[in-house]
Amino acid sequence: MKRIIAACGNDCSVCPRYNAPPYKKTKAELHHTAELWYKIGYRDHVVSNDEISCNGCSPENWCRYHVINCCSEKNIENCSQCAEYPCDNMRECFTVTSSFEPKCRQVCTYDEYAVMSRAFFEKEKNLNELRKK
Repeated sequence: MKRIIAACGNDCSVCPRYNAPPYKKTKAELHHTAELWYKIGYRDHVVSNDEISCNGCSPENWCRYHVINCCSEKNIENCSQCAEYPCDNMRECFTVTSSFEPKCRQVCTYDEYAVMSRAFFEKEKNLNELRKK
């Protein structure tokens, strides 16, 4: 299937939360993701399937770094298209995201970690690849 790269560089097409067609997740898959988010420390409790489910970036969605809002204001799809890339905000985003990698390695199975790595820990690589195109 086609890769879907988010505004920040996440790969939605492999994200365990991404629930837009054709990437629909079962109730069990979403619940497993909610449990995993808790174990990693992304959430302080196991959230509902509705809360963990994601249908992609939009300015209405919460974003720790306000990346989608910035991209929307600049009328671009993702940060790779920005003249200021990588800005201080994205550098912080890359740093904070990578700070979760050791915990992911600790609590995830091999397969879970592979998904997490492709979905989240390669955002800078994804944006740099898009920038070259």
